[in-house]
Amino acid sequence: MKPILFLNPVFKETIWGGSKLREQFGYDIPGETTGECWAISAHPNGDCTVKEGTYKGMTLSELWEKHPELFGNCGLDRFPLLTKIIDARENLSIQVHPDDKYAGEHEDGSLGKTECWYILDCPENAALIIGHNAKTQQELEDMIRHGKWSEFIREIPVKKGDFIQIDPGTVHAIKGGIMLLETQQNSDITYRVYDYDRLSDGKPRKLHIEQSIDVITVPALSPRDSVRKAADLPANVMNELICCDYYTVWKLEVNKEVSIEQTHPFLIMSVIEGEGCVNGQKIAKGVHFIVPAGFGKVDLDGDMELIVSSIIK
Repeated sequence: MKPILFLNPVFKETIWGGSKLREQFGYDIPGETTGECWAISAHPNGDCTVKEGTYKGMTLSELWEKHPELFGNCGLDRFPLLTKIIDARENLSIQVHPDDKYAGEHEDGSLGKTECWYILDCPENAALIIGHNAKTQQELEDMIRHGKWSEFIREIPVKKGDFIQIDPGTVHAIKGGIMLLETQQNSDITYRVYDYDRLSDGKPRKLHIEQSIDVITVPALSPRDSVRKAADLPANVMNELICCDYYTVWKLEVNKEVSIEQTHPFLIMSVIEGEGCVNGQKIAKGVHFIVPAGFGKVDLDGDMELIVSSIIK
């Protein structure tokens, strides 16, 4: 029988990061400005290793290449997804991602970046920057080139348990105090539109004005189409949050014995609250794992919440 794959996360220090990844998830983080936990990743900028068992020490990209049967012999040129937890102590830069076509042409064959967020924690009256207020391409260029940020930027209120899909071309930024789980394409391409004139090592961080103007979608999606409430969904069933070309994401709240048939090329499972067992192995908040293809029944028990993702084969 194929084993469940538990991975060692990779941590990233950032200008805007904090210490909640240790305080809330118990991770052994490298410092007090740790902004990202790359929990399931086969990207060259952070390739997770297998924690235990038959494949101990192998990277996820190596496993993908040498044991495609674990992932349903997908035939893709790289592991397609990346799961992160983000702790934003300060505001992130206002940014946008390209699609596959633009990234492939302009970023050395990289994938584009479609992503989605599940809000794990946030202050009262929290907001995210999602979308913008420009009505036409000309207005967009004028606002960006002349720094009319208060006119350009659109904030949307969010609460713990909200879910947001970020398609390529969507202007977005996580604001200070928010912690979220991100499911995304296996890509690290981000175009910064504006960075609050912050300095890193005494210099402003690089902006990508021309690329941003190239890829931002005008007009933006309406605010009500941008955020979905996912806090109070039925327990002990896989609640689909999104199904798009790149991934399907579910939320699963477990409070009794639950069995799921593993019919996907793989399942990425992240425990975001509580604790329990998967097929007899103990799991708790902050544990992420991959259930391989052909695994059969995934037996879960305990009192916990999970975010689950996969691809459509």
